Amino acid sequence: MSDIADKFAKLQSSRQRLRNSSAAERAAKLKAIWAGVVERKDDIFIAGNKERGTHDLDIAAELVMIKGEIDFAVKNLSKWMKPEKIKNSLNTMGKRCEIRRQSKGVVLNLSAYNAPTAECLVPAIPAIAAGNAVAIKPSEHAPHSAQIVQEIINRTLPADECEVFQGGVEVSQELLGLPFNHIYYTGGMGVGKIVMKAAADHFASITLEMGGKSPVIIDETAELENAATKLAWGRVMNAGQVCIAPEYVIIHESKKDEFLTLMEEKINALYNSDGAGLDKSQYVPRIINERHSGRIKALVDDATKKGATVVCGGGSDIANHYIEPTVLTDMSEDMDIMNEEVFGPVLSVLTYSNREDVLDIINRRPSPLALYVYSTNDEAIDYFLTNTSSGSAVVNNNCIQSGTNPRLPFGGVGSSGMGRIGGFEGFKSMSNERSIVHQPLDRFRDILIMLPPYSERYNNLIMKGLK
Repeated sequence: MSDIADKFAKLQSSRQRLRNSSAAERAAKLKAIWAGVVERKDDIFIAGNKERGTHDLDIAAELVMIKGEIDFAVKNLSKWMKPEKIKNSLNTMGKRCEIRRQSKGVVLNLSAYNAPTAECLVPAIPAIAAGNAVAIKPSEHAPHSAQIVQEIINRTLPADECEVFQGGVEVSQELLGLPFNHIYYTGGMGVGKIVMKAAADHFASITLEMGGKSPVIIDETAELENAATKLAWGRVMNAGQVCIAPEYVIIHESKKDEFLTLMEEKINALYNSDGAGLDKSQYVPRIINERHSGRIKALVDDATKKGATVVCGGGSDIANHYIEPTVLTDMSEDMDIMNEEVFGPVLSVLTYSNREDVLDIINRRPSPLALYVYSTNDEAIDYFLTNTSSGSAVVNNNCIQSGTNPRLPFGGVGSSGMGRIGGFEGFKSMSNERSIVHQPLDRFRDILIMLPPYSERYNNLIMKGLK
């Protein structure tokens, strides 16, 4: 048996004990994880700077998401674990119906590199809260963060309850060959398909969070300066390595020129206020590695060769993983950047004249993880929300719907993902919702009228239900 299989077997061995654990015991584990994060926060800041060139406050904001989920779970665990009474139907009158949520067993979290500590721990929170054993596979592209996460877990939880598996693709492949009960995956669609197929081999349930090309709709009534400020932040934040980042803008043709001018102004105001250059800014992070830096540059080069206009930016330093915040316009459908997720600080701008044009542009692509609408017209906002599909949506802002309110379920739709996380939704995803009907045995309620030979009374009752 390999080391990975041996560790998995230990996780499996704890399933019954964890299923029977109390709310207090589970809450104590979550609190211990947060204490471990706080103790190592300075090391986490350093790791983020090494891996992505991030500012300490940006990392701190990622850690606050972990705290929010833990605090909410700890506060509500006792209530979530209680049997939920269900109202009777006509056919269950006289009986008692309930739902009991039981742990699924062993949960695998295949995490991403763009917010590595949060990506490792946020999905683990509902898994632990639901009474599961957890295996965490950090991204090999963020090794410093991965090591810290492993040290935190090793110090706070027993190895038969939570285990961190470091390594590359070969480790992920071996893990996917094991009979996990639930798999949570964050990443691209290509690997998402592999995860789905692996889960099918063991009938494991899955949660997939896969991003995609999230559109921004700006109509003729929008507050343009407000929109440009927020989009400059949303596109450059974490160097665009955010699953819900705005990917492309569809703006009413009458507002295009003003918006493009404002975008350049706002990028400089936010990230080059001292005039030293965007590449010197402490607020412009770096791409995770040279390969992805080159990939993003190739998307920009392909677009410009095919007729795109660079409004601002366009520069790069691949060796130092730097992509200059960039705005492109005059886009066409044959450009690679219009068909691939950028996952970098490059925003494409298209125009429309009729609302139907917006729907056509969005519908050419798979359903996105997020959609953003900037407008002051309630009727227009409702039109765009009603006639589009996305995992989440925000009106007059962007990137504020994830990790900010555990009462809001978060996830994708179609190719951008399936399943939900966040508060109770995450707890439910990591639980088996077991429907239970209790039949009283007193003669007034334990009526066996439905058994053969069928009576005229039963015949009339059933046939009446068909009318």
